[in-house]
Amino acid sequence: MPEQQAAKDQTDPAEEVGDFLRQRREQIAHRWADAALFRTVFTVSRDEAVEAGRAVVEALAAVAASGRVEDSEADGFTVVREQLARTAHSRARAGATLGQISAEMDALRRPVTDLLLDELSDAPAEHVRECTTALTVLMGTLRLVMHETTTVAGEELINRQRLELLEIATPVIKLWEGIVAVPLIGTLDSARSQVVMETLLDAVVEQHARIAILDITGVPTVDSLVAQHLMKTVAAARLMGAECIVSGIRPAIAQTIVHLGIDLSDVLTRASLADALAYALQQQGAHIVANPTSTAEPR
Repeated sequence: MPEQQAAKDQTDPAEEVGDFLRQRREQIAHRWADAALFRTVFTVSRDEAVEAGRAVVEALAAVAASGRVEDSEADGFTVVREQLARTAHSRARAGATLGQISAEMDALRRPVTDLLLDELSDAPAEHVRECTTALTVLMGTLRLVMHETTTVAGEELINRQRLELLEIATPVIKLWEGIVAVPLIGTLDSARSQVVMETLLDAVVEQHARIAILDITGVPTVDSLVAQHLMKTVAAARLMGAECIVSGIRPAIAQTIVHLGIDLSDVLTRASLADALAYALQQQGAHIVANPTSTAEPR
């Protein structure tokens, strides 16, 4: 018995915690299934919550066995990062803040600690302290992994939503058979200019358009980089077999383009969207007839 106790005292606390997690995996998973973090995510099936908890416990056991309880980049965490991201997304969609998610993650430590203390009920106090400290550090690292995963996933979601908003703010309108237009409103930057080009070229292909109109009446300013993007868009549309017309260049923008020394001589321009559409219809063979205001007296 003394020999066994001496061997136990020499065991690395992190490794012992890893062994404990593997042995008590099912109990921990079932207790976690009733915790707020898993219960609010897996609302349809408790078995799914247990399975998710089991996967996290296995990851923690692997990390503890490696002795890297303080390392959020430990290999054991790799397999559960995606699951943690899905869990965080689900809680965020339900309105939970990052602080609430972190608190729910921290609440998972208590059930595991209780089981560990029960497991070490006959162990020396110093050994119990070392093991519980290793478990606390390990759970803190898990919370850090959850935080990092949530932050990265949140940034990705914001970027996706930003691109979606750019696409929504860049509608392509079919004005006539073979004629499409992109009315732009608001500030143009490099990212949005790229979306404009991609959206317009896709519309040229889908609509079999022969004329595309870029209307910048609602654009307050244009710098040299945006002007270059517009010229590239015009050139790309030509390569796709469509003539591109830029309309709605306001006086201030025209002066800016002149001051910047940007050559738009190869770009077909019109004062307004109406003028651009009239030109496009004429190119399509349509005859535009003005409707004179009637001066006859009503009877």
